[in-house]
Amino acid sequence: MGNTNVVFLEVIEWFDESGKEIVHRIPETGSGEIKWGAQLIVRESQAAVFFYNGKAYDALGSGRHTLTTGNIPILNKIMSVPWGMTSPLRAEVYFVNMKVFISLKWGTRDPVAFKDSELGLIRLRSFGVFNVQVIQPVLFVNTLVGTQGVYTTTEIESYLNQVIVSRFNDYIGGNLDTVLNLPGRYDSIADGLTKTLQEDFSRFGLCLSELYINAVTPPADVQKAIDDKSRMGLFEDMNRLLQMKSAMAMEKAAESQGGAGAGVGMGLGFMMPSMFADAMKASQMPVVTGPQVLCPDCKNPVGQDAKFCPSCGHQILVISQCPQCGKNLPPTARFCPKCGQETGKKPEAKKCPHCGTENLPSSVYCDQCGEKLER
Repeated sequence: MGNTNVVFLEVIEWFDESGKEIVHRIPETGSGEIKWGAQLIVRESQAAVFFYNGKAYDALGSGRHTLTTGNIPILNKIMSVPWGMTSPLRAEVYFVNMKVFISLKWGTRDPVAFKDSELGLIRLRSFGVFNVQVIQPVLFVNTLVGTQGVYTTTEIESYLNQVIVSRFNDYIGGNLDTVLNLPGRYDSIADGLTKTLQEDFSRFGLCLSELYINAVTPPADVQKAIDDKSRMGLFEDMNRLLQMKSAMAMEKAAESQGGAGAGVGMGLGFMMPSMFADAMKASQMPVVTGPQVLCPDCKNPVGQDAKFCPSCGHQILVISQCPQCGKNLPPTARFCPKCGQETGKKPEAKKCPHCGTENLPSSVYCDQCGEKLER
């Protein structure tokens, strides 16, 4: 707490030597006896709020104020009868620091649950900093300080941290599908979270000027899964890497030979990459036998028993099984491709009102666009 210069509550002032206090109460405990004609000194970037019988009244701005009913109109509001020359007023004065407080910390004490669209239910930790300023001192004292008995900077910061973490959980739950897409989105998430919190902070007479997310940290096993997925991106260029190495090897062999041998080596050097690429491409093409089923996303053919498309990874829905042999049937099958048994009438599909895709009758979200389906 900062130093307080009080002489029998005849001169009331406060100077924050630490520069970290948002509000300071005089007296620090109990009620003080403020004498008739006492001097109230309010410094720049401060406001003084009288608190009497459980309620905060109008704030006084910077300057020297002589506490009489004639000079301070708000005293008429809290006095049923005028003061006598020696009758004190039992009240408290809250000095509110009106400057912008920067780098207040927020963060999750315990990991919060997040349903990731690709990784399932995981737990996340997050932390950052925020800047806040008191813009309505009377509302601030009435709602946050006086009623809850919270007036130390540590207590206020702790309470605001709970508000931020609660809103953070709600925001990422509705605006983030998977933590794999989190890198590069910190700024957009922070901006959206700030707008969400503005209304909460304004109820306390506060303004949230800035909020920053320093990190969102998943558990170690989830971090490993993210790293593995990043490494998988390297395999997409594996064909090009092998082609380059083959060309370099053949070119080196051609340089060590002369005459016709060099020509042959150079020719093979240029032919090998395309030959290797064609072979790799052919090996990656799905082999389809029997009646073809097309992927509903990329329209490439998939196997009869496939649960996921080998080209784009889209899930292939199975809505029934053959009553004769038990083979899984694709959504479009009217006859079993294995035994020829008629599958019977298919259940009525639920059509997505957004993209028109047909989904299973029990579906809640569209398999194609992810929008919620009407009941």
